[in-house]
Amino acid sequence: MTSFGTYDYVIVGAGAAGCVLANRLSEDPTKTVLLLEAGGKDNYIWVKIPVGYLYCMGNPRTDWRFKTQPEPGLNGRSLNYPRGRILGGCTAINGMIYMRGQSRDYDQWRQLGNQGWAWDEVLPYFRKSEDHVGGADDSHGTGGPWRIEHQRLHWELLDAFRDAAVEAGIPKVADFNRGSNEGVSYFQVNQRNGWRVSSATAFLRPVLSRRNLTVMTHAQAEKIVVENRRAIGVSLRRAGIAGTVAASREVILSSGAIGSPHLLQLSGIGPGDLLRAHGIDVLHDLPGVGENLQDHLQLRLIFKVFGVKTLNATGNSLLGRAAIALEYAVKRSGPMAMAPSQLGLFARSDPAMETPDLQWHIQPLSLEKFGDPLHPFPAFTASVCHVRPHSRGTVRLTSPDPLAHPAIRPNYLSAEADRRAAVAGIRRTREIAGQPALARYRPQELKPGAALASDAELAQAAGDIGTTIFHPVGTARMGTDAMAVVDPELRVHGITGLRVVDASVMPTITSGNTASPTVMIAEKAADMIRGR
Repeated sequence: MTSFGTYDYVIVGAGAAGCVLANRLSEDPTKTVLLLEAGGKDNYIWVKIPVGYLYCMGNPRTDWRFKTQPEPGLNGRSLNYPRGRILGGCTAINGMIYMRGQSRDYDQWRQLGNQGWAWDEVLPYFRKSEDHVGGADDSHGTGGPWRIEHQRLHWELLDAFRDAAVEAGIPKVADFNRGSNEGVSYFQVNQRNGWRVSSATAFLRPVLSRRNLTVMTHAQAEKIVVENRRAIGVSLRRAGIAGTVAASREVILSSGAIGSPHLLQLSGIGPGDLLRAHGIDVLHDLPGVGENLQDHLQLRLIFKVFGVKTLNATGNSLLGRAAIALEYAVKRSGPMAMAPSQLGLFARSDPAMETPDLQWHIQPLSLEKFGDPLHPFPAFTASVCHVRPHSRGTVRLTSPDPLAHPAIRPNYLSAEADRRAAVAGIRRTREIAGQPALARYRPQELKPGAALASDAELAQAAGDIGTTIFHPVGTARMGTDAMAVVDPELRVHGITGLRVVDASVMPTITSGNTASPTVMIAEKAADMIRGR
């Protein structure tokens, strides 16, 4: 078997976390770092242009193209489950929304026994990464790699929806990222001058010239090499050649909430019965690997409108598309610079809630499902999701073949509390759509349909229209109990020299988009690894 060399640190996965780790660990010139990525380089034009996510999700060049198992809570439907397979990982194909969540999220992590992860303790790491358009203050930082800007667009319809939310009792705010995200505002995004900023753009590209950093693309990790309960390297395959790379200090898994537990299981680290059922020798029976999957389920409500511009008309016109392309070429603005969602709001599903548990993503467009053409009539989409779901799912290998996709079962809406929140989210969306600020556009509900009125009908409809918003976390969660996979320093329980650093370590999902919390996790992990 070929030897691909020896490094101090071997990082598996060049996504949101892996690129941060490669940057921060290679700051020490006395340490050598190898970053492994199963996908290719991020030199695809649609990775750079914000609207390019439309051409990256489902594309084998950039996406693993996972699917969920049929979901009972979604009335038997199976969902496409995009995960980035390219330098930058999911940050190369995601919605670019900069969102931390709520201070409560991190304080809860600390209350679950994860010392060092409370809001006041992670805030410095958020600030460290940032280059915030608003400048530095107690909440935000400047000069970091992770650029955050205002969106370069304006839609009359979105302004009206914002005003309607205010009329419905949701306050207008300027910034979702100061500890409480309650309110309505335009999202801030990871862009620079109208171009996408991925973790590869921000953290990896500026340091590629470091002599102690090696990046190996098209390198499929197949197994963690373990001797005497210590991780000493990784078995991989590249260009048809099987080999191993040795790690003298640590192997660090940053393959995400699907990839990291899957690789652990392939390596004999995970639930013993599951591994034995697939003929894998059990090196360490760690029952929590692949459990605790959490994700945000969005319910895409669609309203037809009249007398106002939406992207449906422009996008369906040859002349309109030409104008869109010209605007982007000249100004780096307009629809081609759009994040998938532009306006956001956070509110409570029940007044008794301590903090908001619903998030909306509002778009001046509509379509039947992702990948379908825009509707031929003016409409907007108001997607609402429950950001603190109670439902828990699993990621489990299906074969000892590393290329065989794992079985992904989010178990959406399996908890009664999630079904109640879904019904409340639909009703709250209807309430906002019925406010005076939107009345002049005469919104007419197309999905799920205004005729559906009872809680039972709306819960059924949630299963019909619900889809992932691409935020899987929690499948190698940190903690100190028997089902935890890593400790609060992200070291795998029972195996030395092995850490997991990505969204899979979150014990509970953050109340909002998950890319920037993952960047924060990697910033903090890098300091822990370096003993700082």
